[in-house]
Amino acid sequence: MTPSPGSPAHDSPVAAWRAVGRCVGMSVLLLIRGRLRSPRTWVGRRVLFADGSTSTIYRETVVADAVAARPCALVVRFRLRWVQGRGHALFRAESLLNTPLFAGFPGFVAKWWLAADEHGVYRGLYEWDGADRADAYARALWRVLALVSVPGSIAYTVLPGHHRDDLLTTGPPDAVAPATAEWWRPVAG
Repeated sequence: MTPSPGSPAHDSPVAAWRAVGRCVGMSVLLLIRGRLRSPRTWVGRRVLFADGSTSTIYRETVVADAVAARPCALVVRFRLRWVQGRGHALFRAESLLNTPLFAGFPGFVAKWWLAADEHGVYRGLYEWDGADRADAYARALWRVLALVSVPGSIAYTVLPGHHRDDLLTTGPPDAVAPATAEWWRPVAG
């Protein structure tokens, strides 16, 4: 398990935004080629996390035929500024437009989009081909999320050697995280 960094401050904002730009271009190609899919297999599944919070999978995005030769699960969390009440439903609807900001990153395989939990925290559970690629994506994503998120609410955890689906079907990884980081660990799905 790779714990969340305090901040990607040592990462160049210019490099992060260039990576996002390349990602958008690749996402457009995936869309044109019909490789981005939204299966509903997991939609509606409630996920309980070790911190006691629960979220519901409201969307799934996959790249057709993508296979993780070096599987890595990634869990990301954030809390949006200014979003309350009905604003959460609007965000969930609008969030589909955010797909080009991640689907074209090298190594992306799949994502579950989780609705805000009891504390207004959103999560994404991803599968990547390669922990290095998952970490690079999360660091670039940080720059995008920082524009719309409550300061200090963004975090991520990289779980090398784990498929995303395994987090819900075979239980959480054996990695031990400090109590303050238990937000990332699904305990039931």
